[in-house]
Amino acid sequence: MQNLTLSWQSAGVSAAALYGAAFTVHRLRPARRTVVALLREAGTLLALFALWQLVGQLSVMSSAHALDRAEWIHHTERQLGLPDEASWQQAVTPYPVLVRLANYYYATMHFGVMLLVLLWLFVRHRARYPWVRTTVVLVTAACLLIQFIPVAPPRMLTDHGFVDVAAQYGQSVYGGGIGGVQADEFSAMPSVHVAWCVLVAVAVIAVARSPWRWLIVLHPVLTVAVVVVTANHFWADGLVAVWLLLLAYAAQYGASRWGRRALPAVPTGRAVT
Repeated sequence: MQNLTLSWQSAGVSAAALYGAAFTVHRLRPARRTVVALLREAGTLLALFALWQLVGQLSVMSSAHALDRAEWIHHTERQLGLPDEASWQQAVTPYPVLVRLANYYYATMHFGVMLLVLLWLFVRHRARYPWVRTTVVLVTAACLLIQFIPVAPPRMLTDHGFVDVAAQYGQSVYGGGIGGVQADEFSAMPSVHVAWCVLVAVAVIAVARSPWRWLIVLHPVLTVAVVVVTANHFWADGLVAVWLLLLAYAAQYGASRWGRRALPAVPTGRAVT
């Protein structure tokens, strides 16, 4: 599969170009506020993506022990009684169509669904957009901080029965780099895939009013199943990601309450003397 992701250089240049376009439109056509905001928001998300890509090149610890950390996670999960991810993968590998679909879902739906939901919020529910956008930034930044410590994905633990099914079917997004930069394979902990899919589901359910909105729950369910059967993440990767998402929600809630308390009281009328 062709690597559909941008390198951090390409994403950074694209973000700068979008910021430049937003500034130009603002100066030449100040009334085009929607266009300016859309360009600026797209630039912000691309800048965040560039930072995410860059983290893989700037890990604070050597990747030499990434496999040891993955071994420790796998062993701890077994000690806690969590289901073995390898058994889930082995249940699917006899069905090539399911494996190919899982690989494709992992490679494309992660960004695709997030971008569609952000665009829908920006166009149809502008008042709710900042909260979701800020949550994306906060939870992704938190994930990036942890990912400075390299952790291998389960598909590299072949001694435990895991198989790199994406490479096996020629669908790996890690096979060929763009611009000489390889996608980071040692950022398994935590799973941004899981953080984003749960975030998307919460946003759609909270904002939309149609009874069909509950179908979005299928996205996190499928994503969790896909990251496991493709052996790209452990259960623990997803659990830590959801915990970070809850912290991002709590941080925003706390900041909003503090902001309301900090506002000066507005007098309701003139005092009687």
